[in-house]
Amino acid sequence: MRGFAVEWLALREPVDQRSRSGDLSSALAARLGARAQISVVDLGAGTGSNLRATAPLLGPEQRWTLVDHDGALLAAARAALTQWAETTVEDGEPLVVEKAGRRITVSFQRADLAADLPAALGRAPDLVTASALFDLVSPERIVHFAAQAAARRAVCYVALTYNGVQRWSPSHPADSAMAAAFHRHQRTDKGFGAAAGPAAPQHLAEQLRRRGYEVLEGDSPWVLGAADAALLGELQSGFAQAVSDVGTLDALDALDARTLDAWSRLRRTGGVVGHTDLLAFPP
Repeated sequence: MRGFAVEWLALREPVDQRSRSGDLSSALAARLGARAQISVVDLGAGTGSNLRATAPLLGPEQRWTLVDHDGALLAAARAALTQWAETTVEDGEPLVVEKAGRRITVSFQRADLAADLPAALGRAPDLVTASALFDLVSPERIVHFAAQAAARRAVCYVALTYNGVQRWSPSHPADSAMAAAFHRHQRTDKGFGAAAGPAAPQHLAEQLRRRGYEVLEGDSPWVLGAADAALLGELQSGFAQAVSDVGTLDALDALDARTLDAWSRLRRTGGVVGHTDLLAFPP
């Protein structure tokens, strides 16, 4: 869970894909799946997991722009999409991917979303999408995103935004205090201003509704079991590190170094991490 390493993104991708709201996936396919052509911008695209999950819901001819500030992640996305595809064609910079009867032309754009969101969005994409992004974004920048999406009359599909739910099995007496401390860390600046953290789903839905969007929401929790031991371990150590990094041990009497160590050492066999998916259609 430390940063956005390729290894972390690969570890979470299968869980992300199985956790997405089926109702919202069906609604997206029903509304846009029949279009012969569609243009998509994927913000904070990482290694392309969102494309791999969303492209099967869309029509036969797709043009995607994957936007990320990290050039290494975009290079990893190109490699991962090449492996995922049935066939690929290198046409200069774009990568043309064929998969399950769909032809997907993928461009890779390195950009600072905090500094120049309008350029990242382009002129008029049909669909703007993101996964596991907006809990890192400030409320002010969520307002800016909603305004820019509305100006382009783009459909918005935002998956797996953390919503604050945490449940661990077995439980520990410090679970609630740890969650509160983690949420304090979530609200620190991740490069997009002081982040909305677990309030992000509510902020995003509200801002799009204010601009006349029809907004649908669906739960997309990670429900983790013994088969997800590697992910559980990374989550547990990542949460503990976040709490330590933000200095919360000095701020909350419920947590001291001994409690944090005991919490970190307890072997978890399951857990739930809550997320919310959003699908919004312009007026």
